[in-house]
Amino acid sequence: MSLSEQFLSDDIHPIDIVEHLAEHQDWDFDRVSDDQIAMAVEGQWRTYSITLAWTHFDETLRLICTFEMEPPEDRLPALYETLNRTNDTCWAGAFSYWPEQRLMVYRYGLILAGGQMASPEQIDQMIGAAVSAAERYYPAFQLVAWGNREPKDAMQVAIAQAYGRA
Repeated sequence: MSLSEQFLSDDIHPIDIVEHLAEHQDWDFDRVSDDQIAMAVEGQWRTYSITLAWTHFDETLRLICTFEMEPPEDRLPALYETLNRTNDTCWAGAFSYWPEQRLMVYRYGLILAGGQMASPEQIDQMIGAAVSAAERYYPAFQLVAWGNREPKDAMQVAIAQAYGRA
């Protein structure tokens, strides 16, 4: 059975769908409010905090995926350059760094204007894309912040695709 076959009603709240996906994936989650859910998703490099929030005003399902990062102050300019290079290669979503919270953030918004409904597959894809992007670029961010690598060189790690198995 596909994920969407369980949701046959036309009026399902997007956060209800996210909650069902989190239960199905056995992710730790907290339904913060009717319009917001927070969860923890385990990746290869670390556990990512993911929050999805529904905004009725502009009919947008917003996703943020965060992980802690405390780069040395003198490496911030290089990290920001790496973020620019990273965002040039991301087709959906974008990264930013929130220095006050010491968080690396991946953000994406799914606009559902006109009463559209997100399918469980779309939401699952949103979450998967966020984790994949974080996993892909995490090593480059680390190399720049703590390995004193130049952003252009560090990005080669993220851009390179592994072939086969070790």
